[in-house]
Amino acid sequence: MIASLVLLNSSAQTNLLHDRVDNLSNRLIANKEVAGVNVLLIKEGKIIYNKAVGYADINTKQPLQTDHIFRIASQTKAITSIAVMMLWEEGKFLLDDPISKYIPTFKNPQVLDKFNPADSSYTVVPAHNEITIRDLLRHTSGIGYPTITDDQRIQAIYTKSGVLSGIGNKASLQNQMEKLAKMPLLHQPGDRFTYGLNTDVLGYLVQVISGVPLDEFLRTRIFQPLDMNDTYFNIPTSKANRLVAIAEKTVNRLQKVNHPIYENNTVNYPLEKGIIISGGAGLSSTTTDYAKFLQMLLNKGKYNGKQVLGEKTIALMTTNQLPSSALLHGDPNFRFGLGFWLVTPGNKFIHAANVGTFFWGGAFNTHYWVDPKENMIGLVFTQEYLPSSYWDLGTLYKNVVYASL
Repeated sequence: MIASLVLLNSSAQTNLLHDRVDNLSNRLIANKEVAGVNVLLIKEGKIIYNKAVGYADINTKQPLQTDHIFRIASQTKAITSIAVMMLWEEGKFLLDDPISKYIPTFKNPQVLDKFNPADSSYTVVPAHNEITIRDLLRHTSGIGYPTITDDQRIQAIYTKSGVLSGIGNKASLQNQMEKLAKMPLLHQPGDRFTYGLNTDVLGYLVQVISGVPLDEFLRTRIFQPLDMNDTYFNIPTSKANRLVAIAEKTVNRLQKVNHPIYENNTVNYPLEKGIIISGGAGLSSTTTDYAKFLQMLLNKGKYNGKQVLGEKTIALMTTNQLPSSALLHGDPNFRFGLGFWLVTPGNKFIHAANVGTFFWGGAFNTHYWVDPKENMIGLVFTQEYLPSSYWDLGTLYKNVVYASL
């Protein structure tokens, strides 16, 4: 139970870890890479580092605290994926069931063939297979992402059709899924990894199968059992002052973002009503809350005496699910399970973390990892708009932490 944990006793090794993490955080702030950063490290059930440095609001110089709330964007995906697997454990579906069995509008998918950039018109060919639930969990469906994609074809097609990213949009989840179901796929289902709106579809699947709105399902089945009292799609007014401001780098200075973000959405969307309940990007949380979720995964599905998910289910989710042909940008070292990037014997040479570690992050530069061999959890949260090199922050901290263990 994270809330009751205490810091480990000081030792030379612990001091080295603290000094190195402190130095990294202070250097990033001094170099105006981030406005503030909150780092939480838990090893063997004990907090070994928990510190927030810098600013929650760079304009007002409000100090960042460890209980501040961050937009976690794509870290929502892990939570939604767990919700899906809860229903799988109850025998509600098979992983290789077509999604159209439960959401009929996705039946008979089509794959993009030719695209005309002059008017965004396109032609399609029939998909060889239906999209499966496994495809959605491992991002092999062929569904892309608007706005943040580097594929200009799908960007234009989605924009023209009103398909949204889920990051702060005012929209109906059902309406968005109906639009998305009509869109062409980037490739044949199962052929390769394409990061996209897959987990938003899964969030809608949870809603359809359970008969409960996604936000309510997550609240009652995950947040309440794990005592995650600061995790929301819509942050209550009483906690609004704890939402961290987003900063962005312009030339050689950081400034607070006051302009709209992504698809012209308000920067403070977590405080707004009517925002889409996005299973792929909608949540905001604290490092402490998210650590409870990760501790449950590290504990093989158990937290504070409650069995939230089965041990074998977590083992399945953290096993590589990608065929050798399904690579991220052709990277032969990329391995992905049912919702997580994985460190495996085949790609360990590029990771400081141990084999068996799983990790991911969020668009505003939040990062997490879980290392079962080291019995450790790491969280690095900041709030940065369009970071120049997204994965660098999480990798920097992992390198420093593992060198200090």
